[in-house]
Amino acid sequence: MNEDVMQELRAAVPALRPSERRVAELVLQDPARVVSLSITDLAELCDTSVASVVRFCRSLGYTGYAEFRRELASSVGREQVSLGRFGVSDSDIAADDDASAVIAKIAFHEARAIEATAAAIDATVLDVIADAIVGAPRVDIYGVASSGIAAADLQQKLHRIGMVAFAWSDVHLALTSAAVLTPGCVAIGFSHSGLTVEVADSLAAARDSGATTVLVTNFPSSPIAKDVDHVLTTSASETRYRPGAMSGRITQLAVIDFLFVRVAQQLSDRAAEPLQLTYDAVQTHRLNYGRRGRR
Repeated sequence: MNEDVMQELRAAVPALRPSERRVAELVLQDPARVVSLSITDLAELCDTSVASVVRFCRSLGYTGYAEFRRELASSVGREQVSLGRFGVSDSDIAADDDASAVIAKIAFHEARAIEATAAAIDATVLDVIADAIVGAPRVDIYGVASSGIAAADLQQKLHRIGMVAFAWSDVHLALTSAAVLTPGCVAIGFSHSGLTVEVADSLAAARDSGATTVLVTNFPSSPIAKDVDHVLTTSASETRYRPGAMSGRITQLAVIDFLFVRVAQQLSDRAAEPLQLTYDAVQTHRLNYGRRGRR
C-alpha cells in the first residue's frame, strides 16, 4: 500500500462492493473517529457485518482491520502535522471562513495533493509512456471541461519541443482524429473520475487504430482505466467548495510536468533548440517598461 491510506482509499471507492463502500465513506468522512473504533463498532455504524469490514480491509491490501487501523492512525497523524505547517486546525473550508483561512486551507489541500500524487506515481510506467511519446509520429490528447485545460497544457508543451501533438475537447473531432491514428502513435486521455464518456470513446477509437493508450485519472480502478495500456494516477481529494474538477486540475498539471520533463530529457538538444526558438518568438510581444528596456 501507498504511505497515504486515505488517498489509496479514495482511489479504490468505485471498485468496492456496496457494503464495503459504506465503510469507506465513513472512514473518509471522519478518519480520526474510525481510529478509535473496534471492528464491531465500525460494522454497526456502517450497517454491515464484521466480515464485510474484514473484506473491505483485504480489498485494500491489508491482512485485516488491525493493520488497516494502524495505517489509518499513521495517516491521520501525518495530516495533523501537515495542518500545523499551514496554521490551520481543520482542512474543510467553512462558509464563515475568512480570506486568510481559505487561502491557508486551499494551500494545504494543493500541497498535500501534489505530495500524494508524487508519492503514488509509478516512475516505471511514467518512463514507458515517455519512451512511447518520444518515438511517436503523433500524439493525440483528449479531455473535456476542466480536463480539457490539462489536455491543452500537455499539447502546447509537446508542441514547443517540436513534437506533433493535438488536443481535442470536442468528441466528434477527437473521434475522427483517433480513427486515423496508426500503430506507434500515442493517445492520452484526462478524466478525473475515469468515467467521462467522451474520453472513453476517444481512447477506444485510438486503441482500435493501434495507438498506445494512456489515461490520467484519480481512480485507477475506474472503467476507462481498465481498457487502456497505461494509467497515471493522481491523488486529489474533494471538499465542499473544491469539487473534483478543481481538486483534480492541480494534480493533472503536476503529472503533465513529470511526463514532459522526462520526454524533454530524452530529446536533450533536440528539445533545447525549439524551446529557445519558441521563447524568442514571443519576446517582441512583451511590454517595454522604462528607458532601460526592461521586459
